[in-house]
Amino acid sequence: MIEVLRAGLLTTVQDLGRPGYRHLGVATGGALDALALEVGNRLVGNRPDAAGLEITFGPVALRFARATRVAITGTDFGATLGGKPVWSWWSLPVAAGEELVLNGSKRGMRAYLCVAGGIDVLPMLGSRSTDLAAGFGGLAGRALKDGDRLAIGASFAPARERAALDPGAPAFGVKAPVWCNFALADEPHHRRGRHPDGMAWAVPVRVLRGPEHDSFTADAQRAFWSDEWQITPNSNRMGFRLTGTPLAREDGRDLLSHAVLPGTIQVPPNGQPIVLMADAQTTGGYPKIGSVIRADLWKLAQVRLTGGVRFVEATPAVARRALEEERAYLRQIDAAIAMHDERYASRRASA
Repeated sequence: MIEVLRAGLLTTVQDLGRPGYRHLGVATGGALDALALEVGNRLVGNRPDAAGLEITFGPVALRFARATRVAITGTDFGATLGGKPVWSWWSLPVAAGEELVLNGSKRGMRAYLCVAGGIDVLPMLGSRSTDLAAGFGGLAGRALKDGDRLAIGASFAPARERAALDPGAPAFGVKAPVWCNFALADEPHHRRGRHPDGMAWAVPVRVLRGPEHDSFTADAQRAFWSDEWQITPNSNRMGFRLTGTPLAREDGRDLLSHAVLPGTIQVPPNGQPIVLMADAQTTGGYPKIGSVIRADLWKLAQVRLTGGVRFVEATPAVARRALEEERAYLRQIDAAIAMHDERYASRRASA
């Protein structure tokens, strides 16, 4: 059992979502930074789709009733375990009664906590993810509150077979994706922001042209690809609202409601784009100027409110290659954990 001493601003139970129900109007949901969750689950011996905690901003404090193993991924939250600093992207042993504190995000937006066995809440439509808008999944369909208690599932067989993932084994870490070449976007040129707050750096996100891209004016198309866009505070798990140069259409006719997906970039009548995220609705009637490639959604999920984003045009081939490179990174993580386990088991056998 995990006792929630302090729940923070927005902490929810999330896994990789519930695909296959969008035709029924059910959002996919799941972790906004799915890559961080997948790596965290690997670091504690879980299946990649096991449920963990998505922590937005913080601060969060948790107490563990029994010895276990946890991993913190995503952005750095200045975490401490038993009062001692610990790092993100590490697999950490936890003693019974020990407290983990995630003080708050320093640069990015979200951290993920994975625990051996996963967070054990009742699955809904094949997923333990919390759908805040619909009010189901996770823990009673809501964000965590102070005093909540979360059950931990039984450890999976791979974890029991790996000595390095036992609760008492030493901590170890892996390379964060932000430091890997596959996370870089090949930009044609450097751009400067135009916003009055003087933001100095924006995250490059690769985007495919949408079906209504060519219905926008030439100036709007140029602004979309060349300007830096700011994520407004009026953003949430359903969609990130951006502000920048208003995007006008040459053809202003209304569209029939049509299917949309996470990553779709819609442009409402005010000309300010909205990037749909994991909890987005399943249909919409706004024109779609582009779509963030799946392999870059995790980067977008970590941009802070009022932070900057710039769009880099991609092709389907680039999108597929980026996803292949992401999967290759996960295979490297698997190989690194296996090598660490082999070394640890060898040292323990010779001790």
